[in-house]
Amino acid sequence: MTDYKMEAAIAASKIIANGQTIGLGAGTTIAHLVKLIGKDCKFTSSSFNTINLLREHGLTVLSPSSLKKIDIYFDGCDQFDAELNALKSGGGIHTKEKILASMADQFILLGDAGKFVPQLNYPLVIEILPQALQVVRERLSVDFPDASLVLRMSNQKDGPVISDHGNFLLDVTFTKLPALAGLNTHIKMIPGVVDHSLFYRMAAKAIIAGENGIQVIMPIYPA
Repeated sequence: MTDYKMEAAIAASKIIANGQTIGLGAGTTIAHLVKLIGKDCKFTSSSFNTINLLREHGLTVLSPSSLKKIDIYFDGCDQFDAELNALKSGGGIHTKEKILASMADQFILLGDAGKFVPQLNYPLVIEILPQALQVVRERLSVDFPDASLVLRMSNQKDGPVISDHGNFLLDVTFTKLPALAGLNTHIKMIPGVVDHSLFYRMAAKAIIAGENGIQVIMPIYPA
């Protein structure tokens, strides 16, 4: 059986040029990409696992705080649509991933063709300051009364999952996802919200692999 994530990683590796500073997210496709890289580049990442993998392969790793920009940021996602709006709901490191994506000359989504969907329907994950948890939940329950709000809990210890920044993660499942432009800004404007897992119109292109081979998808915006 063809490993489509590996195929996408191979295609992405051909874009990287010597001397570039490359940002990497997390996930299986990114792990494949790290194993393929043989060029003289510098790397940064938002992911603990990716940083360890880069170091295992003897590649130069820089802290994001030492950089003003990066050439390309590659990352996977749970889903993306025709505008390349993406939801990254699994890892809980979306705040750091967004910072790197915003620093990049190009943000490129990677993965298998199943990630490309007509309409996003994954949960939205919101990173919240601990002291603001109740007020944010109350605001969301008023603004989105049909949505399910679930505090992400740890299966390794008693209590909630804590983000890299010491914050809580709230999974929000909508019966129907609201208009993305409004949702993007609405959630961010709630006091106590650090950021959310919707990457709204941030990606320059997507590279996916599937039964139809490698596809490079550019964003299509409504007229």
